[in-house]
Amino acid sequence: MLDHISRLAPLDRPALIIGERGTGKELVAARLALLSPRWDRPLIKLNCAALPDTLLDSELFGHEAGAFTGAQRRRLSRFEQAHGGTLFLDEIASASMAVQEKLLRVIEYGSFERVGGNETIHVDVRIIGATNADLPDMARKGDFRADLLDRLAFDVVMLPPLRARQEDILILCEHFATRMTASLGRKLFAGFTDRARDRLMRYDWPGNVRELRNVVERSVYRMERPERPLDDIVFDPFRNGPDWLRPLASEAAGLAPVSVTAEPTTLPAREAPSSTPSVTLPEGTSFTEATRAYEHALLDRALRDARFNQKQAALALGLTYYQLRHLLRQHGLAERNARRNAEAEG
Repeated sequence: MLDHISRLAPLDRPALIIGERGTGKELVAARLALLSPRWDRPLIKLNCAALPDTLLDSELFGHEAGAFTGAQRRRLSRFEQAHGGTLFLDEIASASMAVQEKLLRVIEYGSFERVGGNETIHVDVRIIGATNADLPDMARKGDFRADLLDRLAFDVVMLPPLRARQEDILILCEHFATRMTASLGRKLFAGFTDRARDRLMRYDWPGNVRELRNVVERSVYRMERPERPLDDIVFDPFRNGPDWLRPLASEAAGLAPVSVTAEPTTLPAREAPSSTPSVTLPEGTSFTEATRAYEHALLDRALRDARFNQKQAALALGLTYYQLRHLLRQHGLAERNARRNAEAEG
């Protein structure tokens, strides 16, 4: 990937960066700009998903005074700010069709008009787009302009997720741990124990480098004995919360499921609805424990049926991938699933 960036950077053409969230798309854009002939010119960044369409239009192309309510003075566009340099458009897949059409014109002719203005502005800007979406599929469905995709995709840099480059995991962990140690005013980071390294390597990092940084920095911050190697990796920051928030221990998965019958309860006639079911919990088990156990069993069965493919398991349960990941962490199933995948690959 780095070789690809080095070859692409000197070419004065648009480019696309494709990768999951947290893989470092913004860093790749910065490297493309730094290695290009525009290295000493502005690198302007804009997250297209962070703004509604009207504001995104105004940010990208600027506006004249009085163009809309609240526009009291002229605002220069991001294109004008990036003139001679590079404009990085993150989450470009979220741009509306109207914005996409204007982007296409800028790429084609190097010109545009500010919102509410008639003057044609000419700019010299290299555009780098980034997304984690499947743009070709969006173009086939009509959700993204095919002609814009054709212009942007002069070349495409594909960022591998962290789970596909495990040799980087411990290097990054050491880097973030050392940096966090310094920010806490400590003199030295004593390293990781073998157990901690094993847990870090077996985890599949759905949030990629961004998640890894948070996990490592959180774990370093919570160290009770900073002079010793770090052993406790805090993947889930909620695990030490109050009782009403803390997920129950995964041992609850061994509890018997709740049995529910259709027999009415024996309450006084004035209080007992005729259809109220009778609920029997296992002896010594609370409602919360029983429901958590049932949830754990559902997750475990879905993973097994999907051969530990998390995307397929999420689909079977009617969840998003990230909802499933959150539940797996709560029930202590994420690391076990990572071990299963490692054994299967081995």
